[in-house]
Parts: sequence; structure tokens; C-alpha cells
Amino acid sequence: MKILLSLAACSALISVVLGAFAAHGLKSKLSETLLNTFQTGVQYQMYHSLALILLVILYRQMPQSLLFYSAGFMFAGIILFSGSLYMLALTQIKWFGPITPIGGVCFIVGWALLAAAALKGAS
Repeated sequence: MKILLSLAACSALISVVLGAFAAHGLKSKLSETLLNTFQTGVQYQMYHSLALILLVILYRQMPQSLLFYSAGFMFAGIILFSGSLYMLALTQIKWFGPITPIGGVCFIVGWALLAAAALKGAS
């Protein structure tokens, strides 16, 4: 879980860096639509980086494999969802677009696994 916590912290850090990069470096280079696309990736990366930190804390309180799998799906979602949005905005290569929903499904599965772990752990 130390590795997962480190990955979550690094992901949050990268999210802040990319958000600043978008606000200051990309504002004059991308259309408003592409800038919004990039910013959506940044927002979802930060939300799910924080969720990963929460999962580490919860795992320490109630170690369940469902929490570990939840974290895996959320991390995959960050890579696929946010990563594809970054690539789409920066390269304007359209085939990155269909990758985004796969990342979204990973996020959904991650949250569903967290809900299942909470129900399983409830007494």
C-alpha cells in the first residue's frame, strides 16, 4: 500500500502541474474546447488521486481485497480517461477519443467496488 500511496501522491502532483500548464502554457495555444477537454482530464485525475489516498486509509482500517481492486481500477481510469483526454487535446488525434469511455468505465467499477467493500465491511 505504500507504493499505491506514493502513486496517488505523484498523480495528484502531476494533476496540479498539468492544471498550471494548461492555465498558463496552453491557454493561447489550444481552442477553448480543447482546453476544456484538457481541464476535464486534470479534474478527474485529481478527484481520483484523492480517492486513491482515501482507499489507502480505508485499507489500513479494514483490509479487503475489494479495496485493493477498487484502487487498481481507479488508477487505470486515471491513465485511460485523463491520459486520453490529454493526448486528444494536445495532438488532436481523434482515435484517443474512444479510449476515454474505457477509462470512465474503470472509474465506475472502482467506485462500485468501494461501495461493495463498504457493504461487506459494515456490521
